[in-house]
Amino acid sequence: MKTKISLVTVSAAALMLLSGIGAASAADTLYADPKVKQPTLSVVQDPAAVPAPEKAGKRAPKTQKVSLTTTEVESKLDDGTSYTYWTFNNTVPGPMVRVRVGDTVDVSITNAPESTMNHSVDFHAATGFLGGGQITQVEPGQTKAFSFKALTPGVYVYHCATPMVVHHISKGMYGLIVVEPEGGLPPVDHEFYVMQQEIYATKAKNLANAEDDYDGLVNERPSYLVFNGTVGALTKDKPLKAKVGETVRLFFGVGGPNLTSSFHVIGEIFDKVYTLGGLESEPAKGIQTVTVAPGGATMVEFKVDYPGKYALVDHALSRATKGLIGILEVEGKADDGIILDKTGDSRKQLGEMQH
Repeated sequence: MKTKISLVTVSAAALMLLSGIGAASAADTLYADPKVKQPTLSVVQDPAAVPAPEKAGKRAPKTQKVSLTTTEVESKLDDGTSYTYWTFNNTVPGPMVRVRVGDTVDVSITNAPESTMNHSVDFHAATGFLGGGQITQVEPGQTKAFSFKALTPGVYVYHCATPMVVHHISKGMYGLIVVEPEGGLPPVDHEFYVMQQEIYATKAKNLANAEDDYDGLVNERPSYLVFNGTVGALTKDKPLKAKVGETVRLFFGVGGPNLTSSFHVIGEIFDKVYTLGGLESEPAKGIQTVTVAPGGATMVEFKVDYPGKYALVDHALSRATKGLIGILEVEGKADDGIILDKTGDSRKQLGEMQH
């Protein structure tokens, strides 16, 4: 058992304070109108949608097929607000790709006939041809294909590379590819896939759809910051879940396109951090907050020791008021030897988590 004393789990009231929910400033800024009809499609990427790992141990290289379809779809952004996202495979971020070093990655990218723009893909794990961006500029209704060899283990971003690149990324066109070492990664109980982005869009009250804010984009003044596509994606829609005693691995990346993240889980300490997404070096240990640049990624691991709701945040905490917050729900028995509330009623609040 770890001997750390963690700041305890996050109550509902604390989450509201952290994110600004219920505050006039947040509501006025986001112009959310619950009376506006919401679109039925959700672009939220399930954080548990991680490709299953292969059995650990060396194997011969394989050819791994990756099929991407670029789409332009309207989805809920926030309560009372929709937005036209540009996506890979109808989710933000796009699907996580998982291969091993030495594998050949065979990529097919199709641009939906209904698209209004050309799109493309640049894999940061690929060498040459701008990561594929130079040879995958694809018109609506067309398909392009290429292959590359995964030369170096690591956690890498991929994104659309069609000008204006920053615009395509900000509308949701990014994801992660994990290139595992030759022998794979050690097993853990849970793996999750989380990415951060800014959204530059504003709307008037009582209108359904938010429109792109190009001035905000080029001046780096986002209206929203989100995990996995939308406000509430990892709180109301698809929170992360684990049990006391289990090990968690987070593949975390920043689509950006502009802002660096100071990724932190309130009430936890990262046992291992693979700095800058590199998987060839020994991990840093006992880390509180991880800095991840736009177009960058990391892998963190930790064991959960205490039940409750833990907040995933960028520790530039004002960003939580613009939607940037997630939840890890941990069930299990509380251990007073780890942390003890001597004056309050936190045990009652934790009752629902102790199953």
